Amino acid sequence: MGGAVSATKHRPGWLKQLHTWHWISSAMCLVGMMLFAITGITLNHASSIEAKPQIVQRQLQLPAELLPLVHAADDAVDENKPLPAALQAWTGRTLPRSFDGTLAAEWTADEIYVAQPRPGGDAWLRIDRRSGAAEYESTDRGWISYLNDLHKGRHTGTAWSWFLDIFAIACLVFCITGLLILKYHATHRPSTWPLVGIGFVLPALLALLLIH
Repeated sequence: MGGAVSATKHRPGWLKQLHTWHWISSAMCLVGMMLFAITGITLNHASSIEAKPQIVQRQLQLPAELLPLVHAADDAVDENKPLPAALQAWTGRTLPRSFDGTLAAEWTADEIYVAQPRPGGDAWLRIDRRSGAAEYESTDRGWISYLNDLHKGRHTGTAWSWFLDIFAIACLVFCITGLLILKYHATHRPSTWPLVGIGFVLPALLALLLIH
């Protein structure tokens, strides 16, 4: 009897703590939840949303002083390594997007090819190792594609990957604390568990019966 009274006395304190965790996690998740909800709709209707990619193409010629960097690397055949620093600097001066040392280039006997994928688009550079002729192309698929790629974590890098993990943990805290708060108030709200049950049973039935 005494234990039950003690638990009753401590329950408001636990409830207050749950509310604190709940509102903090909800504040952290608010913008991310809106982003993922909106991009969930755009991804679900991707075939119905028209995209008009903006493509930039350029034909270039390496300066004479850079040609030895291409020709001298005859030992670098069928391997991946970054462009030499001087070539990286040249791309920064000449092209809309520079190809820095974080990107691995494919060196073959005939050409050097380096790709630069990014959310919502990509770019690539091809250099002929004999003539020094260079071909560049950049594709921008627009803001919807950019946000969709953020949703999927596609070509977003380490920092965004960490954000997705932290965001997922915050969402779990938000949901679990919400469930515990529901449990506490369920006695006075008879529709609580039927609604929770619908939220579980409905997607399960759709997955089992209508997805083939």
